[in-house]
Amino acid sequence: MSVEEVSRATRIPIPSLERLENDRFDDLPGEVFVRGFLKSYARAVGLPVDDVMARYSASRRVTQVTTIPVMSPIQKATKKRFGVAIAFVLLLVLFTLALSIVLKPRGRDLPLEISSWSTPSKVSASPEGAPISDVDFS
Repeated sequence: MSVEEVSRATRIPIPSLERLENDRFDDLPGEVFVRGFLKSYARAVGLPVDDVMARYSASRRVTQVTTIPVMSPIQKATKKRFGVAIAFVLLLVLFTLALSIVLKPRGRDLPLEISSWSTPSKVSASPEGAPISDVDFS
């Protein structure tokens, strides 16, 4: 197969195919791309993929590196914003509660029946007609 035919079959750019054939793997974009290109190239030309990958790994002596998950700054900011939002809502509720206690009218919110009991409407009178407070009990 020509390089152009392999390029069309694998969708690998011709310059990248030439680098693969000349074992110039360092000139390719990255390890993931090299492995993907090699697998596609092996399938297109009819070579066993496992053998090609084993030969590549043996020649490169590349160790497998496991990546450590790192929290992105965006996640930290989101958590911090969530905490600030909860604190703001809590303060707003406490402020509203305090304001309602301070501004609550005193005594004017009693029902009409209860408020009439607390003030005397009639003055008791003695049998002679004089108010009780003027009667001498001695």
